[in-house]
Amino acid sequence: MKKKKIPLRKCIACAEGKPKKELIRVVRNGEQEAVIDLTGKANGRGAYICSNIECIEIAQKSKKLSRALEVEVSNDIYEDLKNMVKS
Repeated sequence: MKKKKIPLRKCIACAEGKPKKELIRVVRNGEQEAVIDLTGKANGRGAYICSNIECIEIAQKSKKLSRALEVEVSNDIYEDLKNMVKS
């Protein structure tokens, strides 16, 4: 039997390639808003970030998430990401 291929994605903060399931996806939707995509299947331009506080803070300070999605990401999104990681 063939082994099932595990899709890898790169974190925008630390640039580490990790399995897709270990990362959090943030999407720019049709209304030009950034939203957190827990399903990983939402339509729109997506960017992946590790589920740890350090990577989220790096992305917030350097605005890497805003550049990757080509839209301004509000501080609320970063706070939601941090709350998701803590719980």
